[in-house]
Amino acid sequence: MASVLAACSLPLASPSTHSSSIHLGIPRLSHRWERAQSDEGIRACVCGDGRDGVQRREALLWVVSSVVSSPFVAANALAETDLQEEFNTYEDETNKFKISVPRGWMVGTGETNSIKSVTAFYPEEASDSNVSVVITGIGPDFTRLESFGKVDEFAENLVNGLDRSWRRPPGLAAKLIDSKASNGLYYIEYTLQNPGERRRRVLSAVGMAFNGWYNRLYTVTGQFMDDESEKYRSQIEKAVKSFRLT
Repeated sequence: MASVLAACSLPLASPSTHSSSIHLGIPRLSHRWERAQSDEGIRACVCGDGRDGVQRREALLWVVSSVVSSPFVAANALAETDLQEEFNTYEDETNKFKISVPRGWMVGTGETNSIKSVTAFYPEEASDSNVSVVITGIGPDFTRLESFGKVDEFAENLVNGLDRSWRRPPGLAAKLIDSKASNGLYYIEYTLQNPGERRRRVLSAVGMAFNGWYNRLYTVTGQFMDDESEKYRSQIEKAVKSFRLT
């Protein structure tokens, strides 16, 4: 399995129109994924090869390749007052999802083709912490999440596909922390660490939906470094938990 793991930090092309509605106190930006510097210098993640029909192993690769980092424990819905005080709601009417993100965070959106898009949220200050929503078209054989296996199997396959700690010399170490199914989504928490580097925490939520033409896989990934846990974990955990298909 390919290991497209590093949180991508790509400058984006100049803004264009986008049909999503954004209920945030931040600029609305839409970009094609190109290595061209924008005035804003927005960072986001983009991975994958753009094929619109993939088999089970390849479909799982889309999840792997959309990794940004995401330790996550599924829990009850957040108190509405908490979200109102600290978060704003981003609603994408085209791609049919909504997510609450920390107030003041920036957003960048883009598409590589008609069946794949990515939306990234990140703090204004320099940080390796962020949340992204990657949407990928998948084949008709995948009609529900269980098509990829139960949540524990799915999580183990995902993390094992990332782990390279068994190599000599050792490579990236990936460790599964938790996996749960709730609200029609799979929630996965794990860690990633390259030799000699800081450990990264990853919180991920995975879901599926049909838009009338093809099935789509949604991968929500929140990431932060262990040494930034006190500052960002609560915000990122709440954001990932808040994700809903609409």
